[in-house]
Amino acid sequence: MEMQQVRYFIAVAKTLNFTRAAEQCNVTQPALTRAIKQLEDELGGELIRREGRLSHLTDLGARMLPLLTQCYESAISAKSLAAQVRKGDVACLSIGVSRTLDLDLLIEPLAEMHRSFPGLQLKLRRGTGAQIGEWLKNGDVEIALGGQIGESWDRLEAWPMFTEAFNFVVANDHELAMRNDLELDVELVKDLRFLVHADADPAELNRARLDAAGINLDLAHEVDSIRDLEALVAARLGVAILPASAMKAQRVRHLRYPALDQRRTVAVYSVAGRARSREASALLNLVRAADWSGLSTLPEKIERFQNV
Repeated sequence: MEMQQVRYFIAVAKTLNFTRAAEQCNVTQPALTRAIKQLEDELGGELIRREGRLSHLTDLGARMLPLLTQCYESAISAKSLAAQVRKGDVACLSIGVSRTLDLDLLIEPLAEMHRSFPGLQLKLRRGTGAQIGEWLKNGDVEIALGGQIGESWDRLEAWPMFTEAFNFVVANDHELAMRNDLELDVELVKDLRFLVHADADPAELNRARLDAAGINLDLAHEVDSIRDLEALVAARLGVAILPASAMKAQRVRHLRYPALDQRRTVAVYSVAGRARSREASALLNLVRAADWSGLSTLPEKIERFQNV
C-alpha cells in the first residue's frame, strides 16, 4: 500500500467524482483510477462503486475510509515533523534528575532553554544515582543532575555545582523547631520517629553514619512522593532527613544536626566522547555558568567531591 494510493482514494471518497478527484490530486483520471484499483486489489474488495456521476463508497470503502484517513494524516505529520527536526525547529532533550534534587533550583536555566529553543521538548526523568548512571550509559538521557552517580565509569564527566549537608526537616510547630541547632544531640534524637523517601538514594544516606549519629530508621515511615513527605512532616508525623536545598516550603524548618556527618556534592553529568545535541550543550553551559555558591553549605565543596 502506497500513500499516493491512499491520498487518491480519500479524494474520491470526499468528492464522489473521479474527474474532480484527479484534478485535486493533479494527476490524470486514468492514473488515479489505476491507483485505486491497485489499492482495491491489495485490500481484497471494491472500495468505490462506479456508477457514472453516482459513484459511492461500498461497505468496505466506508469502513476503510476513517482508517486510511488516519494512516494518511499520520504519515503527513511524520513527514512534517522530520522536516522540522532536520531544520532544527523541533528537538527533544532528555534529562535525568536525582529524586532529591529540588527542581526549583533548575528553573532559571530551563526557562532560558525555553526562550532560546521555542520548539524544544523536554523529557525529565527522576531516578537514583544508579538509575541515572545507567540512563547515561545507554543514551536514554543526555544530561543528568544530582548527587554522586552510582558506580564509576571512565567516560562519565562531572562538573560540581555545590556541596551541601543533610539536615533534619521538621514542622514549624514541632518541639524541635523551637530549639537551636547546637542543642540537638544524640540523647535528644534517639527516640524521634523519622520519615524517609522510599526511593532515597542509598549512596546519599550512609546507614553507618546514621547509626553513629543515633538515628534509627528501623521504624521510619516510608513514602514514595516528596509532596507526601512534606505533608507528613508538616503534620508532625515524623522528622525527615533531607539535603539542605530540598523541601524549602514555608511550613517546615531545616535544622542542622552536628552529629550527622552526611553531605553530598550536586553535579551536572554528561558522557565524554559522545556527540551532544546543541540543546544539551546549551543546558550544560547554562548550568556550569550559573552561580551556585549560595547553596554550598560546606567550604570544601570541590575537594570533597569524588569525581566519577
